[in-house]
Parts: sequence; C-alpha cells; structure tokens
Amino acid sequence: MPFPLPKPVIVARFAGAHGVQGQVRLRSFTADPTAVLGYGALAAADGRRFSIKKLLGEVRGNLIVAVDGVADRTTAEQLNGIDLAVDRSQLPPAEEDEVYHADLIGLAAVTRDGVALGAVTAVQDFGAGPLIELSTGQLLPFTLAVVPEIDLANGQVIIELPDLVEGEERP
Repeated sequence: MPFPLPKPVIVARFAGAHGVQGQVRLRSFTADPTAVLGYGALAAADGRRFSIKKLLGEVRGNLIVAVDGVADRTTAEQLNGIDLAVDRSQLPPAEEDEVYHADLIGLAAVTRDGVALGAVTAVQDFGAGPLIELSTGQLLPFTLAVVPEIDLANGQVIIELPDLVEGEERP
C-alpha cells in the first residue's frame, strides 16, 4: 500500500513497546535522530497519522516516545514495524555531497559509456553497507567506487560496474 503523500520519505519506524504505559521505541533514520520529532504528524502506509507527544528518553539507539492515542502496552505492541514517512518537501535540502535515498528512486542507471543498466528502484541496507537496487534486480554497493556520480538534474546515476567473479559476464 503506498503512503498517502506525494513524495514520501521514510524517516522512522516503530520498533516495539517500551514499558506498560504505552511508550513506544522509535528508530529514527534522520541524521540527528531527534529531528524526526519536528516533522509533525508522521504518515503510515495505511493512511494513519501518528503524532509524537513527547520524547521520554533513548535506549540502544532507539528513541522512547509517547504517541498520541497510545496509552497501553498492547496498543504500543501493535505499532511494531510500522514505517513512518513525511513528504519530501518537508525535509531540508541535502548537504553538498549528500543525497536523500528517496531522490535516487527512478533515476536511470548508466555506465560512463552510456550503456543503460535499468533504473534505481531502491536503496537497501541489510547491515553490511548500503546497496543500490536496479530494476533488473541487480544489487550494487552504494559506494563512490561503484556510483561515482549522481546527476539529479539529468535524472541519472553513473555506475562503474565492479569486477566480477571470473567466468561471469557483465550486462
């Protein structure tokens, strides 16, 4: 189900209940974890909006928050795993040499020689560093060596295909 926003950017995820009075662990994906508290109501993919009433603390990289309308552990547990988004227009401009992952989605992926490799469909991170996912299903390391240039104005990323295991062919 798509988020009810024109250009959604996931900024946080509910990460479970904390305590018995409805407190919720919130994993923030913003550079400053507490910045997520300043965006107002956060949207879930199912259309619900969640307002953070108060920051209560931090535990193991998660913010502990009070959420409007959540007053008990059972309700807090039901929020676990829900991604929360804001519209891209609410975010500050990216710093120089930085880019929002959401801005990469849909960009054409091409080699320096102009060979089309597909389009960027996602940026994933399974714990060993970010990967750029292409419409062909390819996952490539999202590093300066593999993605040396991002050209938002022309809607493309330049890809330097890494050396492959002997016997494999490049697309």
